Amino acid sequence: MESKKNKVEIKILRPFGPSIIKIKMPNEIVIKMNEYVDKIIVDQNKSKELDHGKALAGNVNQEFTLEQEFMKSIRWAEFLGSACSQWVLNEQKKRIQTFSIIKSWVVRQFKNEYNPIHFHNGHISGVGYLKVPKNMGKTIQENKTQNNNGQLVLIHGSKNLFSEPTLTIKPEVGDFYMFPNYLLHAVYPFYESDDERRSVSFNAKLDDEAVVF
Repeated sequence: MESKKNKVEIKILRPFGPSIIKIKMPNEIVIKMNEYVDKIIVDQNKSKELDHGKALAGNVNQEFTLEQEFMKSIRWAEFLGSACSQWVLNEQKKRIQTFSIIKSWVVRQFKNEYNPIHFHNGHISGVGYLKVPKNMGKTIQENKTQNNNGQLVLIHGSKNLFSEPTLTIKPEVGDFYMFPNYLLHAVYPFYESDDERRSVSFNAKLDDEAVVF
């Protein structure tokens, strides 16, 4: 045991590795996004036209791109760009001049489906939650203390002393996370529930001056 005389005051510094940010989507955007998705679901022609599954890593029910006009109507780029601008200013002490969405898409995930480990293109990526099942099932071994069903896992580096290689995130409606495009990530499957786990993602490119290091 360390005596009070020898006790050293410490300050825990920011760990190595990339930062991520967590923001809240305005409720209005969540509602409009869900209304938009629900209309596409029942329109077979539109669903086929916007199908994006072949270009993505997910083994899920349906993935489709957001149309430019819809993104403009909800000011999607402005919302994402504003958060990204604050992030870059904090991390790089630089102001971004351009924020260009390369692609934004919706993922509809149901029980037993999953998204394998992958990364994105561009500079910045992110994911937010539009619908989340109330119950995503139990662990197969009921004595497990952690249940990762339906959760997002971000991966960087490997396990080292004082350095964890993963961050597991429980999805909540309205929560939105942004991270560097190269950050490996995956989504675990969930079970039992017939509810939909619905998320929206994006890839974006910044001006070169903002990403120089």
